[in-house]
Parts: sequence; C-alpha cells; structure tokens
Amino acid sequence: MSKNVLVSGGTKGIGRAVAELFARQGFEVCVCARNAGDLEAMRAYWATHFPERGLLALQADLSRKAEVAAFAAKVAAHWERLDVLVNNAGVFLSGAITREADGTLEAQIETNLYSAYYLTRAVLPLILPYKKGHIFNMCSIASIAAYPHGGSYTISKFALLGFSKVLREETKPQGIKVTAVLPGATWSDSWRGADFPHERLMDANDVARAIWGCYDLSDAAVVEELLIRPQLGDL
Repeated sequence: MSKNVLVSGGTKGIGRAVAELFARQGFEVCVCARNAGDLEAMRAYWATHFPERGLLALQADLSRKAEVAAFAAKVAAHWERLDVLVNNAGVFLSGAITREADGTLEAQIETNLYSAYYLTRAVLPLILPYKKGHIFNMCSIASIAAYPHGGSYTISKFALLGFSKVLREETKPQGIKVTAVLPGATWSDSWRGADFPHERLMDANDVARAIWGCYDLSDAAVVEELLIRPQLGDL
C-alpha cells in the first residue's frame, strides 16, 4: 500500500523538491499553497512527470486558522492515514525589530509558527493510531542565530524550533518522529534575483535529499535537528 506525505507550501522551493522526491520514492502526495495558479501548474507538471503518483493539490492560506481546519478536513476525507507531515509553509519579511512595519511580527508568527501548530494538531488523528510517522518542521539557521534585519522572522523561527522540541517529547512514546530542519541560504523565491554565484547557496534538492535521509532510518533512530549550510557558510 502506498504511503502518504503532506507538504504545506509545496508548490515551490524546498517544499516542491521534497514533494517530488517523496513521489519518486513511491509516496502519494498532498500539497497546499495560497496561489491557485501555482497549484494548477503543479497539477499539469505532475500529470506529465508523475502520472503514477496521486497528487492532492489544495488552495489554502495556512496563516488563517479556519483555512487550516478546512484544509485538514479535506485531507482526512481523502486519506485515512498520513505517514509524513512536512510543515514547510512560511514567509520571510526582512526588517529590524525597531523599524519594521506594524503587523510584521503577527504576519510571520501566523504563517511560520501557527500554521505548523494548528496543522499538526489537526492531522495527528491520521498519524497517532498507527504508532508510526514522521513530522518535519521547516525551521531555519535563524532558529539558532540572530542576524541583522532578521527581525520578526527570527523570532518566529526560534519559536518553531521550540514547538518542534516540545512536540518531539510529547509524541515519541507513540512512535512518532519529529525533526526540526534548519537550512541555511537555499535557492528559492526568497532569494530570487540575488546576485550570488549559483554555488554560493544550496540547491533545494540538497535539502530534500537530506530530509529523505532522516526519514529513511530504522525505527530505532531519529534525527532531532538537521542543520545544513552552504559549503562556504552563512551569508
């Protein structure tokens, strides 16, 4: 029987790379995104490149609690079991705490932290009964190191790492693995147009392969935190 993976924010960047890698490994895939055009483009690509793998692509703004609940309900109506959850949805708004616009903290907390919290709680009933599963939370180098103009983004990512640690402690007796993924600079929409040599930033596929490596361990082992940086270090 095929296994199932849910990747929030799965139409671009790291999320897209993770979705495609798991599909190549035989998983059925569910993704969500806010942009309907991105979802339609992914469906078309999937039909050509992964015709043997199911894709459930749903529009949802996970910064909104009600939309998280509606999305999770659709997933539960489609699947009885979820094997892997990748909380990847996020937003980066650069700025200093002392100068960023009012509402910047709320916007990033809602997308980067609350989305993972509420989605995880909503889909755990599809994971817990089977005493096995893996949850990946897409944290960041910003989860462990503050930097100029990181502002509220850094606050949200520190909080997401804290959520990951608590979730790990609460769910490990039930056989659920939790991995916090802390990637450094990776080519994605956040870095689109940046004037760096391509090799200066990581490729999203590198992060996806590292995530698969964490998943592809025996039941006796778990990678609690995956820290991955560009070879030449942080930018």
